[in-house]
Amino acid sequence: MAGLPAEESFERSREAFGQVQGWLAGPEAAGLDHGAVEEELSARGRELLRLLFQDHLDARAAAEPRLAQVNGPDGVTRGRAERGHARQLASVFGPVTVTRIAYRAAGAPNVHLADGQLNMPAGKHSHGLAKMVAAAAAAGSLERACVQVRAGTGCALGRRQAQQLARAAAADFEDFYAGRRPPPGVRPGDVLVLSCDAKGIAVRPGELRPRARPLAVPKQDGRLSRGEVRTRKRMAEVAAVFDLTPVPRTAAGIMGPGPRPPGPRAAGKWLTASVAADAAGVVAAAFAEADRRDPRGQRTWIALADGNKDQIRWIQDQAAARGVPIPVICDFIHVLEYLWDAAWSWFPEASPDAGPWVRTRAAAILDGRAADVAAALRADAAALPAAKRATAEKTARYLQAKAPWLDYPAALRNGWPISTGVIEGACRHLVKDRMDITGARWGVTTAEAILQLRALHANGDFDDYWAYHCYREHQRNHPATYQLAA
Repeated sequence: MAGLPAEESFERSREAFGQVQGWLAGPEAAGLDHGAVEEELSARGRELLRLLFQDHLDARAAAEPRLAQVNGPDGVTRGRAERGHARQLASVFGPVTVTRIAYRAAGAPNVHLADGQLNMPAGKHSHGLAKMVAAAAAAGSLERACVQVRAGTGCALGRRQAQQLARAAAADFEDFYAGRRPPPGVRPGDVLVLSCDAKGIAVRPGELRPRARPLAVPKQDGRLSRGEVRTRKRMAEVAAVFDLTPVPRTAAGIMGPGPRPPGPRAAGKWLTASVAADAAGVVAAAFAEADRRDPRGQRTWIALADGNKDQIRWIQDQAAARGVPIPVICDFIHVLEYLWDAAWSWFPEASPDAGPWVRTRAAAILDGRAADVAAALRADAAALPAAKRATAEKTARYLQAKAPWLDYPAALRNGWPISTGVIEGACRHLVKDRMDITGARWGVTTAEAILQLRALHANGDFDDYWAYHCYREHQRNHPATYQLAA
C-alpha cells in the first residue's frame, strides 16, 4: 500500500474512532452504569473494527498493481484487466466489500489474483466467521450458533448456512491427523492403550445403517409392538488412544475394605468418532494413530474392550496385520454388573448381604479364577427357580465366554488399567452431550462433521487444525497456476 497516504486510506475508521472517543468523554456515557457502557462500547467497537478492516481492504485494492496479461488455471491468457470488481464478505466484524482487479478473456471466467493473496473463501463467509460457526456448532445447537454469530458479528446466518459451514469446516479432519506428528513427552516404559465403544444417535428416516433398516419398519399401524421403540438410532463408533505410565496393583488392594490405591492415569488422549464409518474402520483409525505414536513398534500396546466379540475380533485383526502382540482386557466394571445381576438370584432387592457376596467373587476373578466362579454359580443355582437360575447361568456363560480376556492378574501385575473409563467418558462427551439434544434427529453428513469438530476440540487440536484447513482451502480455491503470460 506504499504511495497511498494513511490519512486517505483510513479516513472513515479514523473518524469513527473520534466519534467513539467523543461519546465516551461526553455526558451521555457519563450518566450510564458500567454495564450499559460495556454494551454500547461493544457495538461501537465492532463497527470501528469493521471500518478498519474495510479501509484496509480498500487500500489494498487501490494499491494492487495492474498486470499486462495473466494465464488462468485453464491455460487461457487473459489480457484485459478491469478495476472495481467487488464481492461481499461476511467477516467476524460484520459485512465488508472486497474490491480487486479482474483479468478477463472472452468465453473464460474472470481471474482475480488478489483473491489468492487474500485467501478468499469460495462462499461469502470469511474463514474467521466459519471458525466461529464451527466452534459454536460443535458446542451447541445450530440455532444457538446462528444466534451467537449474529450477536458477535452482526452478520445474519441461517440454520442451513451454519450446517453447510460446519460440514465444510471438518473437510480436512482425516488428512490433518494422517500427517500429524506424535505427541512429545512420552516416558520410557509408558504403555500405549487403545479402546473403542459405540453410542447411538437418533437419525432421520432413511439414515439408518442397512442392517438396521428392516428393524425400523413397524409391525402394525398406529401402535408399537412389543420390543419396538419409537426412536431409531444409528451407532456412532468411538475410539481412544492414549499413553499410560504403569501402576502395579493387587486384587486385595482393589477389593479390600480400605481405600483403593491410585490406578494408572491416561495422558495424551486422542479421540475420534464416526457415524458414517463402520466400527472396523474406526478401529483401523485408532491403530493408525497408534502407528503414528509408535512407528517402530517398540512400546507395549494393550486394548480395552467392553466384551463385544466383534469389537475384539476387529482389534485382533488390526494387530495381526501389523504383527503387533496386543493383549485385550475386558472391562472389569462390566464383569461387576453381571455379578450384581446374579446376586439378586440369591438375595432380595437392596439386601446389604449382596455387596459382600459380589466382592468375594469379584476378588476371585481378579485373582484369575473366573472359571471357578462360573462353575460355583452353576452349582449354587441348581436348586433355584427357573427364572433366577437363568440369570445366574447368564453370568456364568459370560465369564466362560470372556475367559481369554479376563487375565486380570497379569494386567494388575504389569500396572495396566482394567476398566474402560476413558472410552466411556469419550462416548458421553463426544456423542451424548451434543447429539442427544432434545428433539434432535440427525443426517449422517452433518452428524459426522459435528463429531469430528468435537474430537478436534477434545484433543486440543482445533487451532492447529484450522491453520491446516485454511492452507488446504487456499490450495483448493486458488490454484498456483496464475502467472504472467509469456
